[in-house]
Amino acid sequence: MRIAIVTDAWEPQVNGVVRTLKSVRQVLEEQGHPIEVISPDLFHSLPCPTYPEIRLALARTASVGALLERFDPTAIHLATEGPLCIAARRWCLREGMPFTTAYHTQFPDYVSARSGVPAEWIWRYIRWFHAPSQAILASTPSIRQSLVDHGLAQVKHWGRGVDLSNFRPDLEPHAAMAGLPGPVQLYVGRVAVEKNLEAFLRTDHPGTKVVVGDGPARAGLAAQFPDVHFLGPMFGQELASAYVAADVFVFPSKTDTFGLVMIEALACGVPVAAYPVTGPIDVLTPQTGAMDEDLGRAIAEALTRDRTACAEYGRTFTWEASARQFLQALYPMRSETEAA
Repeated sequence: MRIAIVTDAWEPQVNGVVRTLKSVRQVLEEQGHPIEVISPDLFHSLPCPTYPEIRLALARTASVGALLERFDPTAIHLATEGPLCIAARRWCLREGMPFTTAYHTQFPDYVSARSGVPAEWIWRYIRWFHAPSQAILASTPSIRQSLVDHGLAQVKHWGRGVDLSNFRPDLEPHAAMAGLPGPVQLYVGRVAVEKNLEAFLRTDHPGTKVVVGDGPARAGLAAQFPDVHFLGPMFGQELASAYVAADVFVFPSKTDTFGLVMIEALACGVPVAAYPVTGPIDVLTPQTGAMDEDLGRAIAEALTRDRTACAEYGRTFTWEASARQFLQALYPMRSETEAA
């Protein structure tokens, strides 16, 4: 199948959307499926207000349509709700081309956290954007139900995976975390207001807090919490070694749809502490983590979990399974025979 993926989130951004698309593309290309990614780096762009590392593409409908026509896909997937995918959506509707979309991010909650705009106002836009799609791909049962509750019924499952060649429990712990007073409590991800990181940094459980990642809130939080170790962004086995060095992984976000970092931590044998919200409630089990409205209590409880059980559970999430689900959810506009 020739698959065109249009996305407003792409390199050099570092987030779950980009990691998911890159991982699934790699698997599908290895299986022989040609993939064309139409992303902001192909166009002039502007920095997103309050989030300058995200570039908003200045893409005309005709320009995006020309790229799609040149690739001649058998299926089109619009990955995000930004300006590039709006242009692609407009072209698909004008040309009568079916397409699928994905709900990667709790966009209404993110915008509300950053701007104070009521989330329900943003849901109007979400309904408008996704309504014409043949299927909306979502990662967990609670997110799929949320979409249905907001009037979007054409949902399909698309899970997430872990690079098990990198994220495994037998790695040497990261040198920067060696010798830190335990228990070592780790956060990995964007350092931004919507991640609710301050809730973790304010907990008073004994031990050492470590933050891996970068973002607009990093400087302010580092000044506010001088005892916290901010190690900056890490990738691949370096990141995996940071997971292995931790005693517990703390996921304070209340707005994520899944949380790839949770299953990366689990695959490295690290239990997870989180709030009982969308994402954690769909991913964690009683054997692999703890959820509580009191995050400090969740941390204490998660520290009692067995690391071997965490690693075994984490290995059940594979990118091969995720790619298979993605492929099954696509809506081909014609058969492969017709395409040939």
